[in-house]
Amino acid sequence: MNQTVHPAPKPARKRGRPAAVPADAADSGRTNDPERTMADILEVATAEFAAKGLAGARIDEIAALTRTSKRMIYYYFESKEGLYVHVLEAAYARIRRIESELHLENLEPERALRTLVAFTYDYQLANPDFIRLVMNENMHRGEYLARSTTIRRLNVPAIAAVEEVYRRGVASGAFRPDVDPVDLHMSISALCFFNVSNRHTFSLIFGRELDSPAAVAARRESIVEMIVRHVRR
Repeated sequence: MNQTVHPAPKPARKRGRPAAVPADAADSGRTNDPERTMADILEVATAEFAAKGLAGARIDEIAALTRTSKRMIYYYFESKEGLYVHVLEAAYARIRRIESELHLENLEPERALRTLVAFTYDYQLANPDFIRLVMNENMHRGEYLARSTTIRRLNVPAIAAVEEVYRRGVASGAFRPDVDPVDLHMSISALCFFNVSNRHTFSLIFGRELDSPAAVAARRESIVEMIVRHVRR
């Protein structure tokens, strides 16, 4: 499934590195729109890393699918690992950007929490590549995530949004006052994440049809209700 991936900022160049665009970039006619070129590379690389992991993905394949070259990819991202970090940054930037557009501050606390949980469920279900990237990075014990200050910065507003909704709920008397906002965020993520990451094995083991519209809607409502009841006074 293709996703629109917003490009991360172009990395700073090492001192003394030539600023000239590679000859094959000029030949391809892509030098007029480097941002589009980077976005195309990131979109294809996202699918490749999600499907094959860091070890299995090949720069040659990414170059072929984007009609660019290895030289151009290295020009923009410096290395395979650098491209992988940029893919992670773009993936987190996209979900956090859309979260910010929910305008939870304009909703009463329980409605805001329901909206956030439902969004998380819907987004992760519709973007399995994001789940696979996170699973792959966990296999690396967060090694490449740790290299990015951008991702850590992106996740600060996510926790702040949960905390703001929860605090308003406590102040209004709707929520109990002994829930940690980070733990609440983890619980929301865990329920929605498992719904995608384990759906195939769970479906086979227990003989449940999880992909039908009715099953998707029922699971969505169940997760929303579990979270709301967890914090409700």
